[in-house]
Amino acid sequence: MKKSITVDITDVEYPNISVARLEDGKKIKIKNGILGQKVEIKKSKKNKGKIINIIEHSKLENSKIYCPNEKTCGGCSYQRVPYETELLIKLKMIKNLFKSNEINFDKISITQSPKITEYRDKMEYTFGDEEKGGILQLGLHKKNKFYEIGDTEECNIVDEDFEMIRKFVLEYFRRKNTKHFHKIKHDGLLRSLIVRKALNTGEIMVNLVTTSNEEFDLQSKNDFARVLKGANVKGKIVSIIHTINDSISDAVIAEKIELLYGKNYITEEMMGLKFKISPFSFFQPNVYTAEKLYKKALEFASINKQTKVLDLYSGTGTITQIMAKEAKEATGIELVEEAVEMAKENAKINNIKNINFICGDVLEKIDDLKNKFDVIVLDPPREGIHPKAINKIIEFNPEKFVYISCNPKTQVRDMKIFLEKGYELLKYEAIDQFPKTRHVETIALMSRK
Repeated sequence: MKKSITVDITDVEYPNISVARLEDGKKIKIKNGILGQKVEIKKSKKNKGKIINIIEHSKLENSKIYCPNEKTCGGCSYQRVPYETELLIKLKMIKNLFKSNEINFDKISITQSPKITEYRDKMEYTFGDEEKGGILQLGLHKKNKFYEIGDTEECNIVDEDFEMIRKFVLEYFRRKNTKHFHKIKHDGLLRSLIVRKALNTGEIMVNLVTTSNEEFDLQSKNDFARVLKGANVKGKIVSIIHTINDSISDAVIAEKIELLYGKNYITEEMMGLKFKISPFSFFQPNVYTAEKLYKKALEFASINKQTKVLDLYSGTGTITQIMAKEAKEATGIELVEEAVEMAKENAKINNIKNINFICGDVLEKIDDLKNKFDVIVLDPPREGIHPKAINKIIEFNPEKFVYISCNPKTQVRDMKIFLEKGYELLKYEAIDQFPKTRHVETIALMSRK
């Protein structure tokens, strides 16, 4: 068994990777941690380690208000850090990214979230137990644990309806003595509970994810929906979904979706538009900062009624529609068929006609485009733009690229290629989409030289 060692965290890298120095002067990188902490770690690889104990808290951890679950929950990194300090840490990490990628640009700023608590509009809870053979639990994985699930009571990044529904569902299945899905034995029923709430309209969707175990028959499903409708929430439960997932993976794979009650979507409102959100379609998890982000995208694009816009990785078409309202026309490309269908519906609801959505892989579908575009908006998944697609995208040669990312690390990597191909970085801003966590959303404006 490897011995533990004690180190001081002297620097941070995105995404919240702590850096410490060993006695021989070599650097070691550690997931999570806070600048200034003294921690006990166990070395896992040549230059990597894992925190097993915090010996001394950092002087930065002086917030008087924080989540009671912060010691055990693996969800938030900055609960003990005042929000102003958290923003400075995030800004420092992004600036270090630019420096390490040899991009000379110092006009980097960060915009805070209008709300730093009760801001999330989606939570995915996992069924399990707190310890082997323990009572059924529903919550989030404990910090540095693979199996154990911790209670999230008083979680401060969601509003009280999330906790009300989580506890309501947990008590319901405890009374029924229902078993959770066992990852090793591959038996049991309960897997996940996904709660979505449109924070501006109050509409709530509850999605119960189970295996195809026959004990959850039609009568059981109807009983679950009937009882859940009576939950005492401030919003309104308008959709109860049942998803069947028999995969071994932890990720929710929707093999079959059943509507148990209401409609199969919720509706959110933003910037004067309405957006239908289906069970697995993507929507920004913080609607308050999403509005700031999209207004910033409009500002960067500076479009008019002569502008043609191409939105790549368009999801449910939020940015595409916002751009279309100001542009001559807008086209969105998205891989997920469900998201494309929802985008088309949303455009009809909002009476936007100068818009087109294409379903397919960006890498393939951009070959079919014959139009010339003035502005291309990019909002790829966390892994960034596919290496085979990036040169094809640049060859469109638009006047501007507006690149939105939930992973500055891959965004900066990609931007370096744009800069080498004749574009220059004019503006860059971080939008704190995820207060108290290590994540941040960023937006860049690149213009053709």
